[in-house]
Amino acid sequence: MLALSRQAITSLSVACLCLFAVSSLQFPRMQKLLSDKPSNTVEALEREISTEEVRLKFLKKIPTFGYDNLIANWIYLNFLQYFGDDQIRDKTGYGLSPQYFEVILKRDPRFVNAYLALSTSGSMYAGMPEKSVKIMNKGLESLNPWVPKNSYYIWRYKAVDELLFLGDSKAASKSFTNASQWASEHSDEESKLAAFISGKTAEFLQNNPDSKNAQISAWGMVLSSGTDQKTYQRAVRAIEALGGKVISTPEGNRIQFPQDSEQ
Repeated sequence: MLALSRQAITSLSVACLCLFAVSSLQFPRMQKLLSDKPSNTVEALEREISTEEVRLKFLKKIPTFGYDNLIANWIYLNFLQYFGDDQIRDKTGYGLSPQYFEVILKRDPRFVNAYLALSTSGSMYAGMPEKSVKIMNKGLESLNPWVPKNSYYIWRYKAVDELLFLGDSKAASKSFTNASQWASEHSDEESKLAAFISGKTAEFLQNNPDSKNAQISAWGMVLSSGTDQKTYQRAVRAIEALGGKVISTPEGNRIQFPQDSEQ
């Protein structure tokens, strides 16, 4: 009983130490948010970005004493604050986005939704698809078709980045094939649909590496991922530029492929 109490006290102390370390790193950010007259000059914003970059590098290396998920969730909230500040991002860009996810997915590679946010922010907004794909590849080493739930979506996110932003249809076809294989391990309707669409898209790319149908399908996956309005509009414009059309129906969006496109 005494040993158990000591173990509990030790665990609690470690948790408190971990929380204190992360909270200390958060304090300067909180002070800035609470400031009555925040400085939005380019020089001040660049200094803030540099400070945040140092903080992220530190958090990537700091021991977490088993509280990896706690750190991952905390940094993800930091990212949402960073990404959602449109006024500041219009001035500084989204260059730190991949670095947030290097920390988040190192601590919790099973965080499926984080991969979608990485794909959107890192590839589409920051213009760093190579880095996004590299981070996804690292995370996929810790996953399998059953863990976590819907893990096959990560292969789809990677395939979209490879096809639309890297122009690597061969790599995208392989990723879509893996997504289809992982999804085929499950019997629910969502997984069956993902397996079918992913498999068909892989076939399009194998038969025609420059397939407009495959690109439209990939942008359709972006549309169906619950993206923000800015990303949604970009996807619609891309589909229309490829000759497709997005049609709203009571059941959701339906994509009409160009009649003269390859099958």
